Amino acid sequence: MSRVVHVAVGVIVNDSGSILIAKRPDQTHQGGLWEFPGGKVESGETLFDALKRELREELAIDVFATEPLIKIRHDYGDKIVLLDVHKVIRFAGKPQGNEGQPIQWVSPEQLTNHKFPAANVPIITAINLPKRLLITGEYINRDDFLNRIDIALHKGIRLVQLRVKAPEIFLDLADGVAEICEKYSAKLLLNTSDNIFSQILPQKNIGLHLNSVNLLACNSRPVAKDILLSASCHNQIEIDHAQKIGVDFMYVSPVQATLSHSEQQGIGWNKFSQLLEGAVIPAYALGGMKESDLSIALAHGAQGIAAISEWW
Repeated sequence: MSRVVHVAVGVIVNDSGSILIAKRPDQTHQGGLWEFPGGKVESGETLFDALKRELREELAIDVFATEPLIKIRHDYGDKIVLLDVHKVIRFAGKPQGNEGQPIQWVSPEQLTNHKFPAANVPIITAINLPKRLLITGEYINRDDFLNRIDIALHKGIRLVQLRVKAPEIFLDLADGVAEICEKYSAKLLLNTSDNIFSQILPQKNIGLHLNSVNLLACNSRPVAKDILLSASCHNQIEIDHAQKIGVDFMYVSPVQATLSHSEQQGIGWNKFSQLLEGAVIPAYALGGMKESDLSIALAHGAQGIAAISEWW
């Protein structure tokens, strides 16, 4: 059986929002690739203490505050690595390559231009995803729908899933929502089948969301890798399938009972955490989510929360 190496990883963010990356020495495991700084958690050491120690040794900085980002278990064949990734949101000192390693500040959008170990790819996805995801709800007419979107984005929402029950107006609404999202530099996900999605002209801020039925109908990734792809998952089978076809991130639900699906009992936070243990992609908690649940979701391994009524 492969040994599991617990690694504390720091995604260090500066005042301008850039991320610090470092290059691995050529002679090491995954040598020559870029990485997010960190190192092995020693026996008896807390994750925070390990991160502080490693970043002081590697970069000569003192870490004061972090927040959880994602946990990733990756099997390299010769060993299994559990990456426990935290954002470093407050630190002192000017980072430098204390061990002779090249370092570089990179904008989140430019991280994909650098070569990272395979296990780091979901970290890059998580960095570029916000903590709040709005799913559209009921509306009176087209103007009311677009006005609700504009208000939500004006308040700071940067990821929207367009979900409507009337397929005949779906494409018309998609054009209007895409225009508003572009104005706010927000990302848009269209909740539809890959067949309908293929009818839409490609735009850089538009991705595809698969409900669980459409997810299980896909035998492979239905869109190009540069198009954001998400999926709804309710159990381990759906999570495994989402990862198998290369989904970028998922929603796991229902965490709590909701007004729209009051007959469904929520799985609770403990079960949510258990479902995420073997996951290697970011996950949003969905189902009865309120703004006050965000910190709870993050503590249980979520990328953030997805909701309708809270922001619609």
